[in-house]
Amino acid sequence: MVAIHPVHHPGAPVDLLARCPDLLIVSILETLPKHDLCSVSRLNKRYHALADAVLYNTVQWLKPELHLIFSQSLSRRPRRGSAIEEVKLAYPASELTRLISDTLEPMNNISQTISTMSNLKTLDIAVPVGLLPSIGNLFNGPFDLACLQSCTLFYQDEEDQYWDLQENIHIFTHPTLETLVIKRAKLDDRGFEPIERPHNTALKTLHLIECDINDDTLSDVLMFPEALKEFVLTQREEPEPELDESSSSIRDYMMALKEQCHSLETITIDFPMLASGRALALREFVNLKTLRLNWDYQLFGKSTKKPRLHSVGLPPELETLEFFNPLGTDEEVTDLLANAIQSLHITCRKMKELIVLVEETEIPKVVLEAIKSQSQLHLSVIGGEEDRDDPE
Repeated sequence: MVAIHPVHHPGAPVDLLARCPDLLIVSILETLPKHDLCSVSRLNKRYHALADAVLYNTVQWLKPELHLIFSQSLSRRPRRGSAIEEVKLAYPASELTRLISDTLEPMNNISQTISTMSNLKTLDIAVPVGLLPSIGNLFNGPFDLACLQSCTLFYQDEEDQYWDLQENIHIFTHPTLETLVIKRAKLDDRGFEPIERPHNTALKTLHLIECDINDDTLSDVLMFPEALKEFVLTQREEPEPELDESSSSIRDYMMALKEQCHSLETITIDFPMLASGRALALREFVNLKTLRLNWDYQLFGKSTKKPRLHSVGLPPELETLEFFNPLGTDEEVTDLLANAIQSLHITCRKMKELIVLVEETEIPKVVLEAIKSQSQLHLSVIGGEEDRDDPE
């Protein structure tokens, strides 16, 4: 613990630490254990205020009772709300059900409690779906959270259903939000009313984890960010429950992403069910450096009885291409992949890494030969006997 006892001199005692500026004292307090920090906060009003800035910087509510207690504390000392920069709410539905039998307070004031945190930068929500309407009030009107930069939304359903993102859709209009992670949500084709559409939001990173998302609405949502850098879409191999809103075509989602083709640098689509009979046209993604997909046929188009009328268009600045599933499941696509690799020096000169998965079957020989013809291309193999680079 940092000693801040008065130094005794022949005259009156002097608190030497008090001569330091507030920022320096806060930096010192950040090194203290919580118990010592609480002790420091009792010394005088100045230390109490500075200690609050550290004690309340990050708040976690892992039980609904903690939310109730903290809400009461904020009502008595509202200035503490401005000291909070990070909040995490994470408790199961069973905890909330037990508490609701005694009081409805958490249903009614949770958005009001969070809205007092004027300097909040990170909000992580993992609570029962019953709190969805209340928390949605944070985003459905003028924004109280003017400093919010990162938000994670996950509303737990006792039957493991998808929660309705339409009730929180205005999170996409937040002007300062840079990172948004949404888990187990569904979004249908309603989207925004024309009068509601925002302009030039700060969103840089969007992750949709195990979501059931309508591709047309996704396209509307992606009109708003000024320069989205990273997009992630994931879904289980066998989604539960079944998907109602999602398209079965990977091309539909790539078409939606074209709203941000000028700025996207990383695209990850881990959605094994998606396919298409046509190759992806990605030349317009002029800044894309990393592309991750499940299957090679998602990129080149699945073989059908119809002749191919389109060839793949790789992003001109692509550096890393990764497939989460094994190669070689479609012989025609395997040949197309080999041909594309052989042409990298013309179509995609900056590509330097190919990451593939090996399980029961090895990498097709025609692909290995094509890789050897490109001296700048590094092959990374995941799986098999062990993870390895450049297998011979």
